[in-house]
Amino acid sequence: MPKIIPFKAVKPTRAIVGLVAARPYQSYTVDERESRMAYNPYSFLHIVNPGYKYDQEVTGEERYKLVKNRYLEFKEDGVFVKDKKPSFYVYKIVNRHGQEFNGIVAATSAEDYEKDIIKKHEDTISKREETFKSYLQTVGFNAEPVLLTYPDNALIAQIINDVQNTKYAEFEFTMTYRDTHYLWKIDDALTIATIQSEFENMDTIYIADGHHRSASSYLLYKDEKVKNLDHNGTESYNFFMSYLIPESDLVIYEFNRLIKDLNGLTKEEFLIKLDASYRIENRGLMAYKPSKPHHFSMYLDGEFYSLYLRKTCYTFKTSLDALDAQLLYKTILQPVLGINDLRNDNRISYVNGHHDMITIKTSVDSGEFTVGFGMCPSNVEQMKQIADEGLTMPPKSTYILPKLRSGITIYEY
Repeated sequence: MPKIIPFKAVKPTRAIVGLVAARPYQSYTVDERESRMAYNPYSFLHIVNPGYKYDQEVTGEERYKLVKNRYLEFKEDGVFVKDKKPSFYVYKIVNRHGQEFNGIVAATSAEDYEKDIIKKHEDTISKREETFKSYLQTVGFNAEPVLLTYPDNALIAQIINDVQNTKYAEFEFTMTYRDTHYLWKIDDALTIATIQSEFENMDTIYIADGHHRSASSYLLYKDEKVKNLDHNGTESYNFFMSYLIPESDLVIYEFNRLIKDLNGLTKEEFLIKLDASYRIENRGLMAYKPSKPHHFSMYLDGEFYSLYLRKTCYTFKTSLDALDAQLLYKTILQPVLGINDLRNDNRISYVNGHHDMITIKTSVDSGEFTVGFGMCPSNVEQMKQIADEGLTMPPKSTYILPKLRSGITIYEY
């Protein structure tokens, strides 16, 4: 049922694509951004941070208009070139740890999002949705795909493999972060039709990362559909750019939790309260990391602890109840530590599972935090089941790879 279509991507030229591609704007510190823009005139950061040219911070609609101007300047200067034929793009990423991701960049249907053929597992914030929708309406392009995942498919895998082994790669470059990117174009009608047919035979596909981008694209579709009296469903706003990868390529890490205080409890009072729901073992200086669901690690006052859920104390009624991030929230963070709003409470911070338990130890030992918790990562099946039940994970439940770069393929509205 999912509908995907080829599109005419706007892409950097082969000679400078490695200079153009950038991580998401928010992932840089101010110093990192300024350093890259000072020494690299081709960085996509110049487009999304247009005030840099005038040494001014600009926001809102004024910023959006300047973003559009910078983008048009890059096109006028030949940094970006638009493909002449609608195409799919085979995209391969090999990161610094040797993890490999292979998928297809395509335009996916906003109507599929509306009909829950493209399924979600995270809540979104309305204000952020509206903000990015306004951004898209003004700038007229999107430069970072939504990450979608689909059930492993032998024919699609064979097509991807054949393209990689028989066609000339349009791009092959390595970023300073030591991840290598490859891009191949598919523009022949037969292969495009075969890929589309395979996706149409699937029941659903799932958002892995990019819930706000997809929600904003859907809002844009609704707005433009109403405004366009000649709407026919083929306009570019009916679709949004996505990177579709098989479920077996998706890598999911956990987000571990750091808490600033014990909510007025002493260490002993805190441990006694945890004992009601968990079997607790003091591991001393051994950096314990859990290996099973419903087991947690905790670092408190210079010592590691293992926490094993007392199963008689907790009932699993839905797939969400069995998710470790939800379990930790319902048994410790909310009732014991008084953290109700996981998104906005400044007493809690998150560390992705790429970092080991020593990172949690260092953060607590510094005095900035009082206690840290580690957990096992969730898996694709849990993510899908929660989405299928119409439920949503708590904020910061998953840290998903691959992380995509902006400015490699651009979708114009």
